[in-house]
Amino acid sequence: MDLKTQITEEMKTAMRARDAQRLSAIRLLLAAIKQKEVDERKDLSDEEVIAVVEKMIKQRRESIAQYEKAARVDLVEVEKFELGVLQAYMPQALSESEVEEAVAQALTESGAQSVRDMGKVMGVLKNKLAGRADMSVVSALVKARLSG
Repeated sequence: MDLKTQITEEMKTAMRARDAQRLSAIRLLLAAIKQKEVDERKDLSDEEVIAVVEKMIKQRRESIAQYEKAARVDLVEVEKFELGVLQAYMPQALSESEVEEAVAQALTESGAQSVRDMGKVMGVLKNKLAGRADMSVVSALVKARLSG
């Protein structure tokens, strides 16, 4: 079963269970997927659906930070719930050691010498780690390795 079909089935399950909060989060995700399909005029692959989910996760994290600054606990809770629902559709995350190993491998592959070469390294890593690691953490790790 592809990821989009799985998400649709989980929406139906949430409807039957009358889980309004979960249903709302899943509908937001399906709307974003549908919008991307309409924009690109094609059905999305699992990798493209994961990219949509990643984008929505990033948006939720940014919203949580903004709502915490504004002391809006009610909105923080909603965003955290949606974040949890979205993260369930992501592939198994890599461990810290696996990420470090991938970074070391990318550094040797790209021949990076300084921070100026960071774009090359991140280009290699983006394809390998997409959806399986927080790219902001990966970026910080690459920068530390190239600086030190």
